[in-house]
Amino acid sequence: MSDLDSLAPHRAPSHQRPLLGMTVLAVEDSRYASEALRLMCLRSGARIRRADCLTSAWRHLSVYRPSVVIVDPGLPDGSGIDLIAELARAVPRVGVILASSGDPGTRAAALGAGADGFLAKPTLSLGLFQQEMLRHLPPERCPSGPYMLSDEMIAPDPMAYRDDLDHVCSLLQNMPDHATRAYVTQFLVGVARAARDDVLADAAAGLNGHGADAGIARVLALLETRLEASVAL
Repeated sequence: MSDLDSLAPHRAPSHQRPLLGMTVLAVEDSRYASEALRLMCLRSGARIRRADCLTSAWRHLSVYRPSVVIVDPGLPDGSGIDLIAELARAVPRVGVILASSGDPGTRAAALGAGADGFLAKPTLSLGLFQQEMLRHLPPERCPSGPYMLSDEMIAPDPMAYRDDLDHVCSLLQNMPDHATRAYVTQFLVGVARAARDDVLADAAAGLNGHGADAGIARVLALLETRLEASVAL
């Protein structure tokens, strides 16, 4: 693998753009969460690429080695924890590996697999994002001297949330099996919580277990209402 960052001299990070010169690979299936990461990287001076599944992530990693990889443990084609473990064992190793999830129960598993840190979703605070990135970087990749972290809160494009809901709707309309329901549950709960849509998040939490058919019908009805409203806007 080749590190694209090494092909040109590093530009020095600044207080305004503390991640200048870095390349981030976000392994994230949610468009809404990806949009938040994109905006935070943009504000911080970092370049970002996105992989929405394990297959896409390995395709990226076969071409270049990013400065930082941010991995969602719950991916549609496998476990992000397994990806973290493989990246942590790789030689040469990616500089920084972070897990990102709305399920705090995944933190221990991610750190145990070799992640350097954990971003709790929703990650919308630019300052907290920068702080978590910088604390794992070598001193020469950080701005020199003390400085104040940004207090800006990121607001992703609502259309990215609509794209996530449309994706879930397509998965639930085709008689989903248990594995698909489990994936949709963790995906939709996380996305809805990030968008502060607690009604939908609570409904999504009931997709597994007893009364799954009724749970799917309720979630589909809520999805339809939200998708119709976004089209009207």
